[in-house]
Amino acid sequence: MSATQRRRINPLSHGSKSDDSGILNERILLLVFESIKWDLQVLCLAASVNHKLRAIAKRLLWQKLCVYRAPRMVAALANGAPNGRIGGGWDALAQLMFFCCGCESTRHFMLNQPSPGHFARASRFSKTSGRSFLTKKCRGDLLFISDPCEHPMGDKEDDLGIYRGVFRGFMRSKTRACLIRRQVAFDDRVRCPYCGTRVWSMTTARLIPKSAAKRLGSREGRLEYFVCVNGHLHGACWLVPLSSDEVCDDEEE
Repeated sequence: MSATQRRRINPLSHGSKSDDSGILNERILLLVFESIKWDLQVLCLAASVNHKLRAIAKRLLWQKLCVYRAPRMVAALANGAPNGRIGGGWDALAQLMFFCCGCESTRHFMLNQPSPGHFARASRFSKTSGRSFLTKKCRGDLLFISDPCEHPMGDKEDDLGIYRGVFRGFMRSKTRACLIRRQVAFDDRVRCPYCGTRVWSMTTARLIPKSAAKRLGSREGRLEYFVCVNGHLHGACWLVPLSSDEVCDDEEE
């Protein structure tokens, strides 16, 4: 039997029907992930199977995951966005929501050793915290910031806090306009860990307000963060250790 005859006998090996059957059927995929409550690691595995599933995840599934896990935050970020698009894509937003990117030494923030990234089991993003990261001239922007993820660095060092965030409509934001107006150059060593684009150092731009350190539980001058062209923020700080008196007070409460 020739190859041409085999293709005629088995029409599902190529063509639109095979793309719409079984696990590649979008309606079936949605039902499956709804039944497992949008399990993040299962979605990561599914998206790595082949390029077709990866494309479906990028176009549809990552967005559904974000909406399921953080409906109010996603609604606020998508409000006013053309066609509901998010800067950097939904896959990048999903990574930002569920993955702590770790930290390496930068020009303004030095570490004795890098701290690796990891999946974050639970993260709380707050626009109230985000206001603490905006200078007075940029307070009209909407920024969601996570609580710092605590990374112990040894008995002789303070704990490292790693945090991340995202702007709504960053292309139209006052923060971006301020960076452009001041002609702040992109950092030549750091890229966004979520979408891979270039970033501005907010330390270099002198756009880190004192309130950011207070919100994080750090001290002024002991933090650094970056913002990429898509509005993703990532940074690190040294966390102020609790005194023995503060520990005792917490236990009494």
